[in-house]
Amino acid sequence: MCIKRSIISLFLALVLVLVTLPSVSAHGFGERYDLPVPLDYFVGGSAATVALSFLIIAFFIRKGKKEYEYPHFNLIFSFSVFQVYKIFKFILGVLAVFLLIGLIISGLFGTEDALDNFAPTFVWIIWWVGIGYIVALLGNVWLIINPWLVIFGWFEKFKGCSHKPILNWKDKWDAWPALIIFLSFAWIENVYPGASSPKSLSILVILYSIITFSGMLIFGKHVWLRNGDPFTVLFSLFARFSPTEIRVNSDEGQNMVCCKCSSKCESSSDLSDCVDCYECWEMSSEEQRQFNIRPWATGLCRGERVTPALVAFHLTALASVTFDGFSETPIWVEVQTLLWPVVDPLPGPAVATINSFGTLAFPLLFGLLYVQVCGNVSKLSKGEMSKNSVILSFVFSLVPIALAYNLSHYLSFLLITGQQIVPLVSDPLGVGWNLLGTADYRPNIAIINARIAWIVSIVSLVSGHVVSVYIAHVISLRRTSSHKIAIRSQYPMLALMVFYTGVSLWIIAQPIVE
Repeated sequence: MCIKRSIISLFLALVLVLVTLPSVSAHGFGERYDLPVPLDYFVGGSAATVALSFLIIAFFIRKGKKEYEYPHFNLIFSFSVFQVYKIFKFILGVLAVFLLIGLIISGLFGTEDALDNFAPTFVWIIWWVGIGYIVALLGNVWLIINPWLVIFGWFEKFKGCSHKPILNWKDKWDAWPALIIFLSFAWIENVYPGASSPKSLSILVILYSIITFSGMLIFGKHVWLRNGDPFTVLFSLFARFSPTEIRVNSDEGQNMVCCKCSSKCESSSDLSDCVDCYECWEMSSEEQRQFNIRPWATGLCRGERVTPALVAFHLTALASVTFDGFSETPIWVEVQTLLWPVVDPLPGPAVATINSFGTLAFPLLFGLLYVQVCGNVSKLSKGEMSKNSVILSFVFSLVPIALAYNLSHYLSFLLITGQQIVPLVSDPLGVGWNLLGTADYRPNIAIINARIAWIVSIVSLVSGHVVSVYIAHVISLRRTSSHKIAIRSQYPMLALMVFYTGVSLWIIAQPIVE
């Protein structure tokens, strides 16, 4: 009965959203676009599409392949190709370091006008938003362009040897530091009034640099980046969706490499090779290395060790971008009005206090809902999947949802406001320079209109949820003894995805309220 009530509650919540939908313009699209049919038709149709996809996937996919059974093709087929890769990596690394230095200098010494300074545009559009898309669509280029990793690599070459960590990372620490730092960035974006101040952003980047370099010096670069750096953790999650992977061949030499790896990946996966572990890749020989292409989303079906902190991190990443969109809707304004008498007597600005509450509350609510759904999945599996195993195993099925909502939420922002980077590279300080001849460029606001943005948002959200349904189904097949049990166990997860489909479309359809 508890399971049925939970599923019914999710659908009732979706129905409540649908029946209260007004006629709206598209959220964040920069212009009004009246939908050709009522919004509830769009939401209901999209939710029905996700549910129908479950039936189709369940009918045609009845056996779960092994986690390492997927097609892949090595692009490094000769020594010359590998040399080109190293040259390409060096150039991108130098460029990344140059941009980091330019970001800090422009923020400290340039104009305080956020639109005319390089720092805000680069931090919040190129870094915070843009790189995530690149990683998901192409591969984990962050391993190449991470300027802090590049600088630390130069430091090790100057020393003539790899840096030895001063302290060992304790297992109980997990990736909680990365989650805390990520939440700090999310709070700055959603709450801090100086988030667009160039000088404040430069100071923030300097502090982040100090933390990152200190972490790599104390605990080792790979250990810190894997557990303490929020962007490495986030982009590694998104990279699982990408069509590329780095791989180390499984032979005696590779096994010895994996034994030296601090990630303990050798004992946490059924993969015969070491995949997407930059530490093993760095320690292996050139003959052992592969750079493969593979089908999109394949990496989300793998079974490497997942920790509670990584689960919490991903749920927080999804919740934070959802709150970012929800905080700009009229309903959140009503929530602020309702809470104002209670919060206003407290120290500090009332709006900042309420938004801080939302920034923290949304991840907590997402986590509680996810844990409840996973508990119901476990019950419906008739004991074949424990609650903890479901929580840890199925979190990767939410990655396409996070990517889809990021795209729908930030699309117009990235395509229109992101063009501002073109003139800013010629005049990063906003002092009248024209270093590259692009200072006179003006963003083309007609590059995308509200109608196209809305269509793209619908397609991306529905497609993301369908892919998530597929991944959850594959994972379930691998962990249950029969197709029937696998299907039955996925009902709660399907209800969650249908519910979030409706909520996501509703949020992006709301008019922006500043």
